[in-house]
Amino acid sequence: MALAQNPYAQYKQQAVTTAGPEKLLIMLFDGAIRFAGQARKAIEDKDIEKSNNYLMRCQDIVFELIGSLNMDFEISHSLLPMYEYINYNLQQANIQKDLKYLDEAEIYLREFREIWIQTAKLVKNPQSNQSGGDEKGEYK
Repeated sequence: MALAQNPYAQYKQQAVTTAGPEKLLIMLFDGAIRFAGQARKAIEDKDIEKSNNYLMRCQDIVFELIGSLNMDFEISHSLLPMYEYINYNLQQANIQKDLKYLDEAEIYLREFREIWIQTAKLVKNPQSNQSGGDEKGEYK
């Protein structure tokens, strides 16, 4: 019922249900980066409750990324410890309310987002992506 009354929520739901796996992965990173930014502001504002909520939401996304790994592929064995390291930094940021841990996690979240964007472009069209993608780092 709430979706029918909220066009934005309806749009978001439609975007998720129609997106391919590569787009969903990028959307997860977008969400994690957004929550990390909100957590940063909450930590700076000394709002313990909000910072905890945003960091927990960010961690939920990292857990989703971990859960989505297909361990039949060798790359997943390399990604797992990196995702766990991001999660560790988010935990420490939450426990200590220290932005240095959040900075570290955000760097990796942004780098992984960019890597997956470039990977999705290469998979979609291997011949046209020799230059490395558009300037905005957007996936189309």
